[in-house]
Amino acid sequence: MLSYLGLLLVVFSSWALTGLVRRYALANSLIDIPNERSSHALPVPRGGGVSIVIIFFIALIVMWLSGWLADSYVLGLLGAGVGVAVIGFLDDHGHVAARWRLLAHFIAAAWAVFCLGGLPPLVVLGVDLNLGWLGHGLVVLYLVWLLNLYNFMDGIDGIAGIEAITVCLAAAVIYVFTQTDVAELLPVLVMIAAVLGFLIWNFPKAKIFMGDACSGFLGLVLGVFSIQAAWIGSELFWAWVILLGVFIVDATVTLFRRVLRGDKFYQAHRSHGYQYAARKYQSHVKVSLSVGFVNIFWLFPVALLVGMDWLDSVIGLIIAYIPLVLLAVLFKAGQAEAVFVKT
Repeated sequence: MLSYLGLLLVVFSSWALTGLVRRYALANSLIDIPNERSSHALPVPRGGGVSIVIIFFIALIVMWLSGWLADSYVLGLLGAGVGVAVIGFLDDHGHVAARWRLLAHFIAAAWAVFCLGGLPPLVVLGVDLNLGWLGHGLVVLYLVWLLNLYNFMDGIDGIAGIEAITVCLAAAVIYVFTQTDVAELLPVLVMIAAVLGFLIWNFPKAKIFMGDACSGFLGLVLGVFSIQAAWIGSELFWAWVILLGVFIVDATVTLFRRVLRGDKFYQAHRSHGYQYAARKYQSHVKVSLSVGFVNIFWLFPVALLVGMDWLDSVIGLIIAYIPLVLLAVLFKAGQAEAVFVKT
């Protein structure tokens, strides 16, 4: 099985490859220049998250060849993940029209859902709910939203990496407590290690940004993890949705308010709750660490209760999300940007 030494090798490989990508970005002028929509004051190279994608896929193939992972699971992750990473990589190097990016996202999500066998019946308030083809369509939308919201939420130093690590760490602990097959645990542990290697370059002060090639990829893969978990048990799917709550709530509340106001929601902005919080406290570090704190000390206990089937999934989701919605409103998620423009 995957040893601690193997995981350390993943961390080191991700760290080393990120350094090489940074040199490449600097040599090819792949630099994010701050503007009025930025949360950063200085130019920073971008695209470092490519290292996460490459190292994760190498480890995934090794696990597959070793017979630890099912063909359909690997094909779903590889096909969908490569598609999302490539379109993000192209966007990092130039510009890909939103309609083509969205088309690629839907194709990737549909491929993943097809390989995983769609959405299994879910238990909702004690009732087995089998949505059939409607459920398959809804879970495609769920993956597309996750990969896009992860991109939206990757706006300050360390936040995307800390979210991925703490969510995956909490899910891994839940898998251990629920005695879930080790084959489901391994990709989650590898993801933690791959992101950790990159995070050394991205936090507390970013020397390179993740870039679209990886942010959307992370959202997609975490979504695939949750769907795969649903085939083991409905309660594990809901546990993943609870753990992803900080990103889901902030992005969804922000989008909802911008759409209601008639904004061009697909355009770049900095009106997410976490962006307001970073400006209020003048610190990326405090906000990013707070996300990890909420994940571990609030969402994880609720998700564990749901994952252990000691708490109804819908009730657990409501309990977990209500404070997050209140926080999003408190930090003005989606509020018109003109409110905070300095004079």
